[in-house]
Formats: sequence, structure tokens, C-alpha cells
Amino acid sequence: MTLDIHTNRAARKYSKKELLCRVLWGVGKVLFRLSPRPCFAFRRGMLRIYGAKIGARTNIYPSACIYFPWNLEIGEDSSIGEWALIYNLGPIYIGDRSTVSQRVHLCAGTHDFRDPSLPLLKPPIQIGDEVWVCADVFVGPGVVVGNRAVLGARAVVVKDVTNGSIVAGNPAVSIGQREVFNGAG
Repeated sequence: MTLDIHTNRAARKYSKKELLCRVLWGVGKVLFRLSPRPCFAFRRGMLRIYGAKIGARTNIYPSACIYFPWNLEIGEDSSIGEWALIYNLGPIYIGDRSTVSQRVHLCAGTHDFRDPSLPLLKPPIQIGDEVWVCADVFVGPGVVVGNRAVLGARAVVVKDVTNGSIVAGNPAVSIGQREVFNGAG
């Protein structure tokens, strides 16, 4: 099988509306990036203008790279840390009270390597409530992370993670279960 790069390059990967939004976001993300670090409300507002669904009190740092705001939904009291890469060609959902730490890569885009023209695929990523995605984690296309899971630093997560699981490594494997808080101080 020979790769058909010409067909790949000629394929229409985005609608005209998406292309226009990409151009507009290209301008907007400059303001996003230049905003002072404590201006979380400003960045929430900017992302909402560009179609993101952002919960109350969610903190997104200015160095975070969000490809397509209109494909991002994040709940209340969550955060996206410094230099996180949110490659959301497909939708990315992040629940309430979840932390996406520094330099995490959420990758909701890939190509079908079985097809010689390598068509673009945009499988969604879903991250539940009260999840901690630790530093430098890679989460691949189509992955679902259950509530209260912990993805250990530098893990490569390419399969679904069940509720409360603690995973680590490359590829990520289960190393434990997260305790359930009972609400007592």
C-alpha cells in the first residue's frame, strides 16, 4: 500500500465556518496569551465568545494552547494548567472540579493509518468529575476517563480509565484505586 498524500491534502477537513472561526481565533488567542496570569475571568469570557462552554470559577492559564474553543466544554471549579495542549479537533469534555496539570496533551485528533489517504479523524475525549490529570500526561483520541480517576505524571493514556482508578506508565496501567471521600474534614 502506497500512501496517497495528494488525496489527503486535497480532502476538505473543515467547513468554511470552521475555517473562518480558526482565522478569528488566531487573532483572539494572541489576547488570550498576553492576558496577565490572574485574569481567569477574562480568559473564561474570551473562550465563551469563541463558543467554549466554561463553568464558573474555572481557571485556565494564559500559556495553555486551546486549538478550537468551540470544541471545549469544561465544568465548574476546574482548571487547565500552564502550557497544557488542548488539541481539540474533536470535542473535549472536562467535568467539574477536575485538574488538567501543566504540559498535559489532550489529543482529540488523529488519522486513519489503514486508509492510504490518511483521512483526518476527530474522536472526542471525555474526562469526568474530580479527575486529576498530572503533569506531562498524554491522553489519546477517543479516551473516556471516569470520575475521580488519577492519571499519574507522564502517563500515556490510550485506553479508557474507570471511575476512581489510578493509572501510570507508558502505556498507562492501573496501579491502584482512589479513596472515596466521605465529606468529613
